[in-house]
Amino acid sequence: MLKPYQDGVMVENMHDIPYSFSVGPEVSACMATVCAAVRGVCPHLPLGVQILSSANQQALAVALASGMDFIRAEGFVFSHVADEGLLNACAGDLLRYRKQIGAEHVQIFTDIKKKHSSHALTSDVSIEETARAAEFFLSDGLIVTGAATGAQADPRQLREVSRSVRIPVLIGSGVTYDNVEHYLDASGLIIGSHFKEGGHWANALDPEQVKRFMGKIRDLRQ
Repeated sequence: MLKPYQDGVMVENMHDIPYSFSVGPEVSACMATVCAAVRGVCPHLPLGVQILSSANQQALAVALASGMDFIRAEGFVFSHVADEGLLNACAGDLLRYRKQIGAEHVQIFTDIKKKHSSHALTSDVSIEETARAAEFFLSDGLIVTGAATGAQADPRQLREVSRSVRIPVLIGSGVTYDNVEHYLDASGLIIGSHFKEGGHWANALDPEQVKRFMGKIRDLRQ
């Protein structure tokens, strides 16, 4: 189970742009190799994987093969228009696939009202209703984001979603040294861009930025 603010790592293939709904076997093979290597370096940390775009079944297979603990899934409930095109809900097929391959121990954390997407198709469905639908469809945890990678999530949405469900709620974008106080009620924080040089997701990791942020987290915990 997810433990609040327990350190962990998530592996994503974000450099495989432009993203496609047709993810070939070479991507799964490469990600399984990378994830297994990360598990070898970090034998005790919670580890997760996301394969873009919306390759949720492939991510489950990679997680099972490489010993990962969770995946991040897009398009779990409802439909939306993503950068790559129309993305439909996958909860039923995804959970049945998880059972078929014996990966029920791998948790599925699901984006709701996901970044880089238009939600005009479901504009009459609130984020709270979306959250409750994902919980009803057996999501292990929900992810709230801003409009884009690195964009700050709305703290009000964190509160609204957290009040609406009984499963963990994570923040999936935009957390920084300067605003982390607004997200302390989240079950977890997914941080990428802020840990990179210049705050850009495609750049190299900035170890000093990571140390500075984690030092603040330790202070806030106390």
